[in-house]
Amino acid sequence: MLNLDTIRALESQRDSKVLVLAASQLDIELMPALYNCLRQLGHVERLDVVLYSRGGIVNGVRRIALLLREFCHTLTFIVPHYCESSATLLCLSGHEIIAGPLAVFSPIDPALHSAEPNNGNTPSSLSSQDVRLFSQMMKEWFELDDDEARAQSASHLCSSIFPTTLTSFYRSTLELQQIGEQLLAFQLPEQEPGLRTKIVAQLQYGYHSHTYAITREEMTQLGLKIRQDPRLEVRAWELAEQIRANLGPGACQSLDDGWFDAIIATAHDVNGRWCHPERPSPCWKIVR
Repeated sequence: MLNLDTIRALESQRDSKVLVLAASQLDIELMPALYNCLRQLGHVERLDVVLYSRGGIVNGVRRIALLLREFCHTLTFIVPHYCESSATLLCLSGHEIIAGPLAVFSPIDPALHSAEPNNGNTPSSLSSQDVRLFSQMMKEWFELDDDEARAQSASHLCSSIFPTTLTSFYRSTLELQQIGEQLLAFQLPEQEPGLRTKIVAQLQYGYHSHTYAITREEMTQLGLKIRQDPRLEVRAWELAEQIRANLGPGACQSLDDGWFDAIIATAHDVNGRWCHPERPSPCWKIVR
């Protein structure tokens, strides 16, 4: 599991309290365990969160962000490697982001997941951009005029996706824009609301795939408070490698083993959310 001495060394180096938050999926079910760890730390002047995640649930991320900020005066996210999708959204709530050379951010556009079994003929999920750009694709690829492209797009989409499902999908994009701007106001309070809107819109709609790997340099160009700190990279990367060795089914020796799908750690202890194929729900364990 994680080496507590590495966390303590980061705290000493940064004169802060360090919390490691790693999850296969960031969700609202993390809140009780996260709250317990934060209560143990108490309200601190500087809280550094080492973040490692491939994404999660937008509303869960919003609540996580608000909880983290409640327990500190200055919130910094340290990103050694994966910080994708909703994890990128979470980073917007920090006063700053310290990113390593391998830090991977990504667009935050929401996805619509199919409720039907995947028969191999249809995708299991659609990005909001897949729907949003459908009429543009019809126009450019099939040389339709604007009116014809819009009419055919609406017909095709509504015959393939139930109309109220499309409305719910549209509402989710509005919700994400609203949450993104709310969280970004913590990082860029001095900026005009219009600039924050532009940054969130770029993260939602400015890339051609949800898996586009945004670099720390590109995040800086957007106007976010990203910086590098080579002094931290060795220890932050050590934690990332320890997380990779313990997080997710890929860390199992066999299919019969259990695995941790979330890890929350401080300099005092390591908490893991343990899953097993034979258990109906995961449970939290303290792993020293």
